[in-house]
Amino acid sequence: MRRLFPVTDETAARASGGAAGDDGAGAPGGSWVGEVRRGAGFPGDDLVDREWSLAELAAAYAYPEPGPGGRQPWLRANMVSTLDGAAQHDGRSQPISTATDMRIFGTLRALADVVLVGAETVRQEGYRPARARAEFAQAREAAGQGPAPAIAVVSAGLGLDFSLPLFTSPLVPTLILTGAAAAPDRVAAAEKAGTQVVIAGDGVGVDPVRAVQALAELGHTRLLTEGGPRMLGQLVAAGVLDELCLTISPMLTAGDAQRIAGGPSVPVPKRFELISLLEENGFLFSRYRRT
Repeated sequence: MRRLFPVTDETAARASGGAAGDDGAGAPGGSWVGEVRRGAGFPGDDLVDREWSLAELAAAYAYPEPGPGGRQPWLRANMVSTLDGAAQHDGRSQPISTATDMRIFGTLRALADVVLVGAETVRQEGYRPARARAEFAQAREAAGQGPAPAIAVVSAGLGLDFSLPLFTSPLVPTLILTGAAAAPDRVAAAEKAGTQVVIAGDGVGVDPVRAVQALAELGHTRLLTEGGPRMLGQLVAAGVLDELCLTISPMLTAGDAQRIAGGPSVPVPKRFELISLLEENGFLFSRYRRT
């Protein structure tokens, strides 16, 4: 993997030393490598393909530090797209992904309090509970997080198979976000399966603004969504998406696959700024933040 655009404003020490301002705890998986300053030239080793440590990935994708008023909710999305805009192939994202993309996927999950996902994506992708990873255990404990992020499923109708491992054997109880008008029998079935049902809308569906607020009230402020496209489109339209981590896959699929975000267009396009860009074997791993 090569660094094409700075991933931090801080200067990190070489592997033999500690990071500037490091208290010794550091990120999981090893020492930071390289020196990066926004606007400065790139050191030679950033332009050489090599496998980044989990520590480097965790530092590159760290959530914003808390402000004077404490930690505020920060919602990032992690998606993958082909060159011609397809977010899936044969209904799944795995065929257009890569091993490094999955390492970043795992790192983003390890940094999050909760993973927000649409019910259709749960069904199509065969979602399983997030697992605890020993490489991130110390960092999560230091950050006051549980052993793994909770999965929060957004569902209006609660038409879910509650016998799946996501509901029967999660390390952290699965959440379901739904509206106040959801069918009582489906709510009861979800609660009987051990999930926590969170009301985040006055009607049948979920209000994205209320969903973010509800998760924050439960102590989940480091938010990650993995789609699908319809839900991401709703989050964009509601103006609650703070960051997009987008993997651009060097593939062409044609066909009629969905883009990463669907639904009605917004009145004025949302402008995001590029924060970092990494490359490996033609795959681009970009990170954009709302301006």
